[in-house]
Amino acid sequence: MKLLTGNDLPTGDVIWWTGDGWSRHIEDAADVGVAGESILQAEEGARRVNVPYLIEATATADGPRPAHIKDRIRALGPTMRPDLTLKPADPSAGSWVI
Repeated sequence: MKLLTGNDLPTGDVIWWTGDGWSRHIEDAADVGVAGESILQAEEGARRVNVPYLIEATATADGPRPAHIKDRIRALGPTMRPDLTLKPADPSAGSWVI
């Protein structure tokens, strides 16, 4: 599974491509598959996202899980201060352990 991520231009927040827009929540992320590069170029060209890039992820029952620790930290927040982690849109949604 491939995900498209980047940073929101006005806020700097980490954002994830949903298939028709962007979300701050990784559980909303859509698998971009082979279309990822063209979506990336279109969104960057339209200046809707800063420094977009594709990542590998695994589909789980709780939603996408980035393959690399760097992207898991980007998705969920700091590892040392759990009080600062980004909470899921649905608090009852699965495990949010990095």
